[in-house]
Amino acid sequence: METHDSHQDQLSHLSPSTVENDQVHPGYLETKDSYLKRLRRIEGQVRGLHRMICEEQYCIDILTQIAAATKALESVALGLLHEHLSHCVLQAIQSEPETAKEKVAEATAAISRFVKS
Repeated sequence: METHDSHQDQLSHLSPSTVENDQVHPGYLETKDSYLKRLRRIEGQVRGLHRMICEEQYCIDILTQIAAATKALESVALGLLHEHLSHCVLQAIQSEPETAKEKVAEATAAISRFVKS
């Protein structure tokens, strides 16, 4: 039979040291409210874009707002990437070399997707 501690050890590589009651918490948990606030603001920007199209506003004005929304999403993505590297990847490097390789590969793939977009 598996003990609670060994189960926690198995989960520890999945996130920073925020495994509590067998629940894994993401590295951005401490800044979650900030991310949600920023995403609500972006959601409002996108609704505004919809409204601009419905109102047949000038193309350049719409494109300017699209650029602003895109920049805001990129900012959220960079913040999440930073959180992942400084929490999830760092903890994996410190605790389990094999898991660290996986985390670095995940981060590399995420950066690649981000750069290509």
